[in-house]
This record gives sequence, structure tokens and C-alpha cells, in this order.
Amino acid sequence: MNEKEALMRILVIEDNIGDFLLISEYLEEEFNYLEIEHTSTCKEALTRDTSKYDVILLDLSLPDRSGEELVTEILKFAGNIPVIVLTGYSDRNFAIKSIGMGTADYLLKDELKSDILQKSITYSIERKKVFNQLEDSEKRYRELFHLSPLPMYVFDKETFKFLDVNRAAISHYGYSKEEFLEMTVFDIRPESEKDRVMETIAQNEELEGRKNPGVFKHIKKNGEQIDVEISYNDLDFEGKKALLVLANDVTLKYQYIEAIEKQNEKLKEIAWIQSHVVRAPLARLMGLVNLINMTDDDDPDIDKKEMMQHILNSTDELDRIIRDITNKTEQINIDSLK
Repeated sequence: MNEKEALMRILVIEDNIGDFLLISEYLEEEFNYLEIEHTSTCKEALTRDTSKYDVILLDLSLPDRSGEELVTEILKFAGNIPVIVLTGYSDRNFAIKSIGMGTADYLLKDELKSDILQKSITYSIERKKVFNQLEDSEKRYRELFHLSPLPMYVFDKETFKFLDVNRAAISHYGYSKEEFLEMTVFDIRPESEKDRVMETIAQNEELEGRKNPGVFKHIKKNGEQIDVEISYNDLDFEGKKALLVLANDVTLKYQYIEAIEKQNEKLKEIAWIQSHVVRAPLARLMGLVNLINMTDDDDPDIDKKEMMQHILNSTDELDRIIRDITNKTEQINIDSLK
């Protein structure tokens, strides 16, 4: 469906009835399905529901408002609806100014024709749609950025200065937003990592999409050093080439991994003790027991007291080994709680 087949709803704010009739004729020539509403004052226009219209055509001089004051009032009222200024005054400077204020177009009534008006309306509506989409995208970005539970920040690729930080970063690192914006990304890193950061950015320059260069060292305001898993993406931030960074603190994760590795080493030691050290006294005990079972009670060559002493010695040794294993096991539990 093209613009001629779609219903076009237009509010014309014009106090000259002759001009309004001419504008209406031009519109009817170009649009097959059309709804036109007319007001002759700013006050009356402000009572209308803007959600009903696709575009607003505004005369620059009304009985109760005119010029810059009128444009400001109607733009505020229009919201996301494009406003096209129609005027009999060929003030080029104000035309440029009105565009800068937010109007979609500026047309002179003396030069107005139906096709010119139709193109201006069509282009203005499409431009406004794109602009609104960009505004929505920026709004969603800012909401996702500032409400993210993980620290995020934006920095300039040329100066490395912070351009924006989210609430999680402010809370996690301890700096205020104002302090961050006076700093560079190297101010939250050890001096030894500066070259690595620059090399990483340079190496990933040609890659598209999100980059995950790995884990880096960061320093909080209180001096605490943390391990941070970094991922980032390129971003055009207010006309500057920037990087949007997600900084996930994995310090505890690394501490847990280190603690588990230490526990594994101790468990290996315990396993070795169980498989080697315990075997010696246990083997002696088993041998002595078997010897007793095979010996006649009246055999004069067997000193049973001596055999019992060997058994007691072996049991004492085995008891010490078991206690040592128990102590090592308890120490693992204590270390894991630290």
C-alpha cells in the first residue's frame, strides 16, 4: 500500500480561510483517503488529541501566537508527530532556525504546489519514524546500560577517557560518576597492564561484534585489586568512536578455583597416604595375625609376648596415620571456609 492508498490524517493550523481551502485542495489532489481537521488559533489546536494525526501543517502567524513562540508551543504539543511550517514570509534565517528547533520542513505558501506539499508530508513522516526509532533504541540502550546489575562503562577509543558509567560500576568500584568522567580506563588498572590493554584493542580492531579478550586486573578506589572478565563492543557515542565495556568481577570465582585446586592437592596427599603409608602397618598386622593362627599354642620357639608387642606397635602406628589423615581432612574444611 502506497501513501495515496493509506488514510492520511492531517491537522491544519491556519487562520486564513482562503489559504486553508487552497491547502485542502492540494491535499485532496494527492491523497485518495484523507481526513483534515482545521483550527485557526494555537489555543484551539492545543485542545486536540495528537494521536489522531499523521502530520501537522502550521501557519507561522496566528492571532494568539506567532514566530518562535508559536513553533515552540506546537512542537511541544505535537510530540512524535512531524510539524511542517507553512508561511507567506520568506525569512530564510528563521526557516533554518525552525528546522533546528525540530520542525520537519519549512514551505513558502507562494511557492506551494500539490506535489511539493505531498512530497514534504511523505518525507517528513518517514524521517520522523526513523528519528523516533533511533530515540527508542537510545532509550532502550540507556535503560539496559544503567539498570544492568553488572558494571558497564563507555570510553573514548582515542583518549581512553570515560564517557559514561552505569550505577553498578559506580557502586562496585567506589568512584562517583563525576570522578569517573575525569579519569581514563588506565586509572583503574595496574601500570603493568596498560600495554596489554592497548595491544588487545589494536588486535581486535578488525573484528566485528562483541569481543571477549579475557581476564584483566582492575583496582577499586579503596586499592583492592580484582580480576575482571572483559567483553566489549564498538559504539558511536555522541559522535565519538567509543567502546562499550562489560566488566564482570570474577575474583571470587578465581579464589574458589584456587581453593579447590589446593584441596585437590591435599586430597591427593591423603590418597597417597592411604594407598602407601597405611599399607605397611596393616600388612604387618595381617602377617602377625596369620602367624598366630598358624602357630601351635605350645610351640616353645614362638615368643607370643614379642608378637603381641609387634601387634601393639603396628596398631599404634596405624592409629597415628589415621589421626594424621583426619587432621588433614579437617584442615581442608577449615581452609574452604576462609
